[in-house]
Amino acid sequence: MWIDLNFNLLTYIALGITSFSLLVQMAYYWGLFSRLAFYKNMESSPNDEQLPPVSVVISARNAVLDLEKNLPYILYQDYPQFEVVVVNDSSDDGTEEFLTELARYEPKLNIVHIRQNLNFFHGKKFPLSLGIKSAKNELLLFTDADCRPKSDKWIRCMISHYQEGTEIVLGYGPYTGAKGLLGFLQRFDTLQIAILYLSKALAGRPYMGVGRNLSYLKSLFMDNKGFISHYNIPSGDDDLFIQQVANKRNCRVALEKASFTFSEPEKTFSSWIRQKRRHLTTGKYYKPGIKFQLSLFAFSQFSFYASLVWLLLLHIHPVFPAGFFLLHYIQQLVIFGKSSKTLHEKFPFYLSPIAEIFFIIFNPLLIFINSVTKPIKWM
Repeated sequence: MWIDLNFNLLTYIALGITSFSLLVQMAYYWGLFSRLAFYKNMESSPNDEQLPPVSVVISARNAVLDLEKNLPYILYQDYPQFEVVVVNDSSDDGTEEFLTELARYEPKLNIVHIRQNLNFFHGKKFPLSLGIKSAKNELLLFTDADCRPKSDKWIRCMISHYQEGTEIVLGYGPYTGAKGLLGFLQRFDTLQIAILYLSKALAGRPYMGVGRNLSYLKSLFMDNKGFISHYNIPSGDDDLFIQQVANKRNCRVALEKASFTFSEPEKTFSSWIRQKRRHLTTGKYYKPGIKFQLSLFAFSQFSFYASLVWLLLLHIHPVFPAGFFLLHYIQQLVIFGKSSKTLHEKFPFYLSPIAEIFFIIFNPLLIFINSVTKPIKWM
């Protein structure tokens, strides 16, 4: 059976948009994301004498249950010299009492109490700044109260990536136990964000990290006046600050499984939506070049699927939209599959198009909601 190639103008336009969108996607997948997908991890095991002292910094607000579960995994790390700075941000759930009692017999614990609600900015930046100033060591390592290191080698693995000239190490923080539809969406979102920021860092263009697993020098923070330039924005301690100070020479990534920190996913759609809205508030403050690159990728995703639907509505032979989709699906299988392996994820990447289409609609909707409603405060 012959395929009719006698197209009208609208069909040619739809084919052109689909082709261009696919080419843009291919440029991102093979020119950028492949850096993470085919990354060869070179693990190093420095001697204890070569390991500098470290300050782990955690900001906690009403997180006594999380601290009870996770703080022991941090305090008992296999590392020769470190302290754990916990900033208690005006908690009223027993966090202060728990930390005070723990500090009686745990010399590594350095507590900073904010007993009055002095955090007028409603984010982590104020408590983190106090924690950084209280830290005794030059090397800082950040995580959250609800995070647990994958192993007792977490500090060792993250710090081993510091070389001459290194000032920042970006880590990875996946979710554990994420099940069901909500878990699937959260895992895909975390994986896609990781592919973006880790690939960009490997390409020498870092633009963000995750506060769940991030390290940088105290002097870097102090010399650049910390978060002052964006103190008025509740979020941004792990992306706006990294954009401010990171470059291709001073930033490295840690991708060993032992360097990961795990956290539990949100349990309900409403709590996840609040979290997503909070994370999306910083996007409009990104540097123009970064904003353009991320927007171009997102727009190419939308225009690709939209033009596929348009082709079907124009009653073109199904072989054309099917062929376009198959090409995209194959590259997605390869890159997401290899990236999942690099990040030690057991993600059902063959279902990626379903999640991709969901976020093409979901993320712009949340950005629009943020633009017409009050900002989400950090609690």
